[in-house]
Amino acid sequence: MTQRSRTQRLPPRRIGILGGTFDPIHRGHVDLGRAAQSVLGLTHVFVVPTHIPPHRPQPVASSHHRFAMVALTVAGRAGWRATDVELVHDRPSYTSLTLRRFQESGFAPFELFFLIGADAFLEIGSWKDYPDILDRAHFAVVSRPGCPVTDLPSRLPDLAARMTPPVLDPAAHGTPVIFLIEAPTADVSSTAIRSRLAEGQSITGLVEPDVQQHIEQHELYTPTVPGRQEDDRSADTAAGRLHGQS
Repeated sequence: MTQRSRTQRLPPRRIGILGGTFDPIHRGHVDLGRAAQSVLGLTHVFVVPTHIPPHRPQPVASSHHRFAMVALTVAGRAGWRATDVELVHDRPSYTSLTLRRFQESGFAPFELFFLIGADAFLEIGSWKDYPDILDRAHFAVVSRPGCPVTDLPSRLPDLAARMTPPVLDPAAHGTPVIFLIEAPTADVSSTAIRSRLAEGQSITGLVEPDVQQHIEQHELYTPTVPGRQEDDRSADTAAGRLHGQS
């Protein structure tokens, strides 16, 4: 058997990239990633916490805590990894730059699948490097409560020709396309979770149990006690341990 024939038999790489502030990461994020992984046969899902979000207010929790919560969420999920590819750069976290870094690591655009909720994808026209960014990876758009993917062709008519339902072999598309995935995702948001915590309400079932424990242990998103500052030293230690598992 020649080297070329052995290479041809290698399974295709299908790399999912799930980015976000994750302040905190919640069940809706997990549902989105799981749906895309199942439908598209993704070999890996890299969860990428944003350092400096360019289109929204700055995170409430530190990058250490947000990375720790992402690492706790991906632990034990086959093919899922936490990565600090954006956290290590002290600049706005533009998706186009992140995709470029994955490509510089050896991934071709048709091997990359940027995972995003339908509600967030509606704002794609305001993103840096639009529309060129759509050529740097497949976009896997998953429905969100109140925003089904079936509405996207009419709401984004300029992109309708690039949209397609999931197919059995995504690698058959040599150039990046926009996959529309209709799947149930939890009706929860990071904003709602922070509000519940600020009001002393339970968040059980909205985040992974280990994430809830981390939030409670470090008293994240709760009113600050006068004279007390957030203890990031313990978060640094936890994030360092968890980073070694990513």
